[in-house]
This record gives sequence, C-alpha cells and structure tokens, in this order.
Amino acid sequence: MQFDLRRLDIYRKIPKDLTQPTYTGAVISISSTIFIIFLFISELSSFLTTDVISELTVDDPVSKKDDIPVFINISLPRIKCEFIGLDIQDDMGRHDVGYVENAKVEINNGKGCLYTSSFDIKKVPGNFHVSTHAADNQPDVIDMAHIIHKIRFGVERNDTSNIKGSFNPLENVDRMNADSSATYDYVLRIVPTVYENLNKQISYPFQYTYSSRTILHSHGGMSMPTIWFRYDLSPITVRYHEKRKPVYSFLTTVCAIIGGTFTVASIIDSCIFTASELFKKAELGKLT
Repeated sequence: MQFDLRRLDIYRKIPKDLTQPTYTGAVISISSTIFIIFLFISELSSFLTTDVISELTVDDPVSKKDDIPVFINISLPRIKCEFIGLDIQDDMGRHDVGYVENAKVEINNGKGCLYTSSFDIKKVPGNFHVSTHAADNQPDVIDMAHIIHKIRFGVERNDTSNIKGSFNPLENVDRMNADSSATYDYVLRIVPTVYENLNKQISYPFQYTYSSRTILHSHGGMSMPTIWFRYDLSPITVRYHEKRKPVYSFLTTVCAIIGGTFTVASIIDSCIFTASELFKKAELGKLT
C-alpha cells in the first residue's frame, strides 16, 4: 500500500462551493488585514530601533587611563584675546598658568574673544579657570561676562547623541548681565561614563552636573574677576550599552500578531454569523 504524504496535512482544505461568503466576513477580513499591517509596521520599527540600557556601578572604568580630556569653548565679548589665558590646578600639585594649547578668535570688532582650548586633567579634584593672570599687561577693566558654548569631559562620540545624559549641561549658559567686577564660580561633579555600542566599541564620554554662584568684588579689592571651574569625580560609574531585539523575538511577535488577529477575527465573525442565523430563525418562528 503506497503511503500518501497528504495524510499528514493538518490544514485540510474546504472546497469553495461548501463555503458561504458574507458582507460581514468581508468587512472583518479587510479590518483584520489593516490591523495586521499596522501592528507589523509598529513591531518592525521597534525591532529596528536601538535601545540604550543604563546601569550604575561602583568602580573605575578607566583605571588604566590617568587623564581625562577636557574641551572648553567660551565667548568673552568684553575683553580682548590678548589678555585671556587658562590656568590649571589640581590636588597633585599641578599649576599651569597661561596654558598655551588653545585658539583665540577676535569677536565684537576686536573688543571680545572666542576662546577654545583642549587639555587633559588628572582624576583628582582640581580646577581650571579663565583669567588675565598670565597677561603681561592687565586691562584697565576686567569684565569676564561670558557665554559658555561647550564644556565637555572625556571622548566625544557621535553615537552618544541619543543618550539622555548631562554631557554638556553648561551649554548656552549666559552670564552677560552680571556686574563687570564679578567672578564666576562653577562647581562641577564629574560622573565617569562608559558607552558600548552594538559593535562592542567602548568610549568614555564623562557626564557632569554643576552648581554656580557669582561673586561681586569691591573696587578696592585685590582679587581679579575670574571664571572658575572647580571639579571633583563621583565614585559612581554610569554604564550604557546598546541593545536590539533578537530576530527570533521579532518573528515570534509577528506570528503572534498574525495568528492572534485571525483567530480573534474568526471568533467575532462566527459569533456575528451565528447571531444573524438565530435572528433569521426567530423571524420565521423556527427557534423551537
């Protein structure tokens, strides 16, 4: 006796002449198809979206790196570039006055300065400040009114743009309306950060929070107006890593969407059809 493979078919087909199409069934079928397409597009969009997972740890992610890169970009519209310099100090004894690896661009018809600098700091408490301390000749009026464009720590990468973090919270801070003799004091709390993308590439774009105050000097005082950035490091490390749904999860969800929609639609259609038949029998008096 020859074995017939068709015996294993659990999806037996019903001849079309034994089925009955209805308008209600057509409406439910069209609605189900539209619903499936909508859910499929939503699930596909979710599958293609990269999620960023964060966690907190108490460790040092850069134990093999002693230095943290710093980048500063600030406008000082009321003091000339020739007077501006950067001083760097820390608790390990570093004291650089008039740090020279920087760029100065005259603004405001030469009366102001756009100051940019990049340098490294040790992982110990310290400060860096913009001042006129290193200038050979001091200006008659030292007005440190400023606008901060960027203060960043660590390596800047484009793939961190989708992270909701404080990587440049001082951006666009405007101190143009303060007194001309004011000193500006920013206290920064640097948070070590590890970012790992889908390709397992790791970068260290440090975050930070800040508080600030403005100190007014009397005209007879000895202190010069300065912009201070005092920093300390947090013992807590924030770790980010990118994650995407696995393919099998996506396929499982798609199958559940299609199968579940058709099952529910079939139940609804069956209930409506049964209720319709009962209503017709009731009208004909055949419900006995």
